Amino acid sequence: MAEPKPETLAPQHTANDRRGRWVAILTGALSILIGVAYLVLITVLDSRGPLQPPPPEALGVAAAAAPAAAAAVPPPG
Repeated sequence: MAEPKPETLAPQHTANDRRGRWVAILTGALSILIGVAYLVLITVLDSRGPLQPPPPEALGVAAAAAPAAAAAVPPPG
């Protein structure tokens, strides 16, 4: 029986091929980890209930105090 030709044997993986494979595995695992972390973050933020509007003080709007200059200007017309 004749020996099989070297071209028909399974190709030998070089160190560069193995490194590329590990980079692909690591990149995929990191991508999945980021996706799961995102889903956990959204679940935690969603579980806090509906958003409430901020108080007027946080926006710098004072409801009771109007500037004197604005009160002295007559309306247009």
